[in-house]
Amino acid sequence: MTRIGFLGPHATFTEQALLSLPESEGAELVPLPGNPAVLAAVREGTVDAGCVPIENSVEGAVPPVLDGLVLDPPLVITREALVGVRFVLVGRPGTALAAVRTVASHGHGIAQTRGWIAAHLPQAEVLVSTSTSEAAAQVARGEMDAAACSPLAAAQHGLEILADDIADNPGAVTRFVLVAAPGRVPAPTGHDRTTLALTTENRPGSLLGLLTELAVRGIDLTRIESRPIKDRHNDYWFHLDCSGHVADPAMGEALAALHRRADRVRFLGSFPRAAGAAGPATGAGDGTVPPRGASSAAYRAAEHWLADVRNGVQV
Repeated sequence: MTRIGFLGPHATFTEQALLSLPESEGAELVPLPGNPAVLAAVREGTVDAGCVPIENSVEGAVPPVLDGLVLDPPLVITREALVGVRFVLVGRPGTALAAVRTVASHGHGIAQTRGWIAAHLPQAEVLVSTSTSEAAAQVARGEMDAAACSPLAAAQHGLEILADDIADNPGAVTRFVLVAAPGRVPAPTGHDRTTLALTTENRPGSLLGLLTELAVRGIDLTRIESRPIKDRHNDYWFHLDCSGHVADPAMGEALAALHRRADRVRFLGSFPRAAGAAGPATGAGDGTVPPRGASSAAYRAAEHWLADVRNGVQV
């Protein structure tokens, strides 16, 4: 049986994301105590894959996940899921809002409910838990008065909803990814994302030169994040999301160019974008009009032309 790790305990937003993926059907879902623990379990082979959050529409990237993805041995992303994040304030049955003195949640949960808590519970101490579901478990155990978590976690732990929809920015979405050891890349669907990380020497224009390799081939760069390299002062990993698939001629050519020019390139996967994810379609026959010369057909025609030139044939 396939085993898939996720940020536990049960009833976290991460488990909700995992349950939306076809890979979860028939699999053993293994709750783990943190995102680094999920990535470590995949590397150690104690689970076959792991589900972790990678970015939130309000708070941005999840730094421990970005940092963990570039460690060795390599991991790749095989699929993604989007989850609308709805926060509720929960307490033990009979708890009065005025009696709440401590509120717990995951760091991202606190960040997304900070304004509501300050306005409605100014007397409460806000404490960080390893996950929103663990915060609910702490309330159930009597260690905290209240938690900001999902309605699913409230039901899981037999808690009462004291206030509903407490997020400062309703409609927030978190993107989760499924990671595994490198293997066969999922086939292109025409609606794909390629994720990679790279480093470059610290000199004027070096990063611009690398990004130009994408731009000149008509590749849409949808996200860029920088994270410090822990053992190299003033050096950074740059994490990139691009529209397209490594099997596309333009993307393959761009990755080869980045490999030539960057200090290091880590391919982190080509996989189908989640339903509702922003970005243009990228496959042939999708009805879109790519920039001149950026279509797969244009690349194939150019390869044939170059082969003719090298063989002394002028067409």
